[in-house]
Formats: sequence, C-alpha cells, structure tokens
Amino acid sequence: MKIKFCGADREVTGSCHLLKTKDKNILVDCGMYQGSNFNEGKNHDNFLFEPSEIDVLLVTHAHLDHVGRIPKLVREGFQGKIYMTEATVELAELIWEDAYGIMIENNKKYQTPILFDTVDIARSRALCQGVKYRERIEVLPNIFATWKDAGHVFGAAFIEVEAEGKRIGFSGDIGNENVPILQDTERLGKLDVLLCESTYGDRIHEDLKMRQSLFLNLLKEGIERGGTVMIPAFSLERTQEILYELNKLIEYKKSLPKIPIFLDSPLAIDMIAVYKKYPEYYDEEAMRLHLLGDDFLDFPGLEVTYTKEQSKKINSIPGAKIVIAGAGMMNGGRIVHHAFRHLSDPASTLLIVGYQAEGTLGRRLYEGVESVKIFDQTVEVNCAIKAIGALSAHGDQVKIIKWIGEAEKIPQKVFCVHGEPHAATELAHRLRDKYKIETFVPEEGEEVEI
Repeated sequence: MKIKFCGADREVTGSCHLLKTKDKNILVDCGMYQGSNFNEGKNHDNFLFEPSEIDVLLVTHAHLDHVGRIPKLVREGFQGKIYMTEATVELAELIWEDAYGIMIENNKKYQTPILFDTVDIARSRALCQGVKYRERIEVLPNIFATWKDAGHVFGAAFIEVEAEGKRIGFSGDIGNENVPILQDTERLGKLDVLLCESTYGDRIHEDLKMRQSLFLNLLKEGIERGGTVMIPAFSLERTQEILYELNKLIEYKKSLPKIPIFLDSPLAIDMIAVYKKYPEYYDEEAMRLHLLGDDFLDFPGLEVTYTKEQSKKINSIPGAKIVIAGAGMMNGGRIVHHAFRHLSDPASTLLIVGYQAEGTLGRRLYEGVESVKIFDQTVEVNCAIKAIGALSAHGDQVKIIKWIGEAEKIPQKVFCVHGEPHAATELAHRLRDKYKIETFVPEEGEEVEI
C-alpha cells in the first residue's frame, strides 16, 4: 500500500492525497491552491494522477482548499462516488458555485482562466453521497471509512480508512479548542499511519478567555477610532463564529456601542441556512440557545448585504461601522473592495482573524507592508492592522500534539502536511521527540510505502 502526496505538502492550500492499495485508488480531498490570485496557476496544472483511475473520493470538509478542484477532477474523467458528511455536501455545492461566480467575474476583468463550469458542478453534486458522523461505510469492496467530528468547521471530519489490514487516518483540518457552535474534536482511533495537518504546528494560540477579551477590546478600539472595522472572514465557520460572538456581546453582555454591522458575503449568508438545518452538529451551548429560540447568528444592528447594490450602500454610511466580508485571505471577494477604500484611512482598522497563506493580500498586510496594489492601483496602508490567532478554526501545536497523544493507539508514522515548511517540521520534531514515533514532512509528488 502506498500514499502519494498530491497537494498541501510543505504549503497550506491544495489538499489532495492518494491512497493506493493493490488494485484501488482512493483520493482524499481535492482542494484549490490559494495565493496571490483567487484562482492561481497551479490549479490548472495536470493532476499528479489520472482522474479516470480514481475509484472513490473521500472529503474531510467543505473549505475551498479541500474541495475546490473536485469539479475539475470530474471534468477530467473521475466518475466514482464522492463521500462526505451530509452538511458538507450542501456546503461544498455553495463553495463551488461561489468559486465559479468569482472566476467568471475575474475572467471578464482580467481574462484569467476558468477552472470548471456549471455542468461540472452539477455532475460533481450528483456523485456526492452524504454520511453521518461515526458511520462506518464500505466505500469500496473490503475498504471501509469512518468520518469523525474534527471540530474545525460545520460538517468537518477526520477520516479513518481501513484497507489491507491497515488503518490510515487523514486529519483534514483539526479544530481549535472551544470553538463556538461546534462540538469538540473527537478522539483519534487506533491507527497505524496518520496524515496530519500542521497549519499552526509552530504556534500556540491565546486561550478562550483571552480570545474573547482581545476580540472585544480590538473591536472597541476600532470603533473608538471612528472608521470602518474590516474583518476578512472565511464564509464557512469564521463568519458564523464571529456572528455568534457578536450576538453574545450585543444581546447578552451589552458590551459594544450601537453601531451598524454588515455581513457583506453572499456565500456566508447562504451557508447560514445549512447551519440551521443540522442542529445535531451544535455543541451544548449552541443547542441551549437554539432550544430557547435564540437565533444566535442574528442580533440587533446586523444588516446582511446580499446584492452588489446593497454592498455599495455600505460606503454611504458615515462614522464607525463593522464590515464582515469574504474572502478570508483577501485574495478575492468583497473584502478587497473595502480594503481598496479604507486601508489608506488612519481611522479604520483591519482585524485579521484567520490564517493568511503566502502570497495573499492578507499575508502581506499581516506582515506590515506600507503599500499594496489593488485593482492595479497603489494603496497606502495607514489603517491599524490587528490580528487574533485564537479565532482561528485550526488547532495550534499544543492541540494537535495532545490529540495525537490521546488516540486509542498512537500511530507509529505521522506525515505532517497542510503546513508551511517551518510549521510542519516543528510539529514533526515535537511529535517524534514526545512519542518516539516516525515523523515525516513529505514533498509534493512524493510516494511512500506504508
């Protein structure tokens, strides 16, 4: 049995891993690479395998960097079943449709290529089959897979595969501690081999109390400056988490002054309906609010701006305001328009609440550049730039090490993927030293026997 590393190896986006048994090819995730452009060039390269030879596709969760190239995979010959949790099926379709819309818009403006079309999306959706957490599925003859709650985003899972007498785990992305709305990450089972994400493998987040305190203080600070508080947020989970926290601050703690708050992300707005459809995914606190009839993703002062016309009207609102908009890494979406307008304003604030991949606008701003190019124009960065690591949906180094250490059986081999080289290597070294196991940081295209 072999594993071929086909994406998100020594980098954070483009997750794609191939498990090759004696006569079957099992693909786990098929995500989009994200960098300086929304739909960057690597996405158009040939896959490191023949799509028509893949027998089944297993999906961990609906983030673009895990599902974004599935319609391309189907377009190029894949015809097998696609398994993912029930909510992920619905969320992935929204992700694909949104990505297609952005690609069409960018093609008109900049003549950038389009990765797939609506026919590919429809064919991909038709191949999808929803599964429940902890349901053991025979995905191919004598090959079984179980999806367990990763506590990362809504519907996210890590997958445990049983094949040829071995048990192989694919972490997908493992959630942070005490993530709002979601249940905690489940215990890792008895595994021989684990492919583990390492996004924050070299960092430790602030704790829950500090996270909430930081979030409140930075919002207050931004509001006192009198300008626009821009929050670039992934449409899946980060936006809902922020709405959940704002709901508590405004409705219960009454900690924020009354100002306009805008949710300027059609994709995030569409996803809220999926959240409401699957309350069985909620944690204890979210379920309590749900049973009390509290819509914890809505509160006084929140305005959703679905259309472009509604979005443009935000510009005419004077004074302090909060704008939550996608994309989370600022490599596309409506947040770019707000950045173009407000980065040069000393009264405004950019609050970064998620991972920023290399090459993205968000990463450059996080690293402190003095000016950036947006829409082919130079924009001076005069606004305040703030960041909160603990709002990340990814577990930090401590969480990952603890999760592996508390497994029913600690895997003897761990491959650290989905992380930049330093983060992946740091996590690999710490796992090796703590648990006396073999750890690796594979290269893209590398194939290993397990």
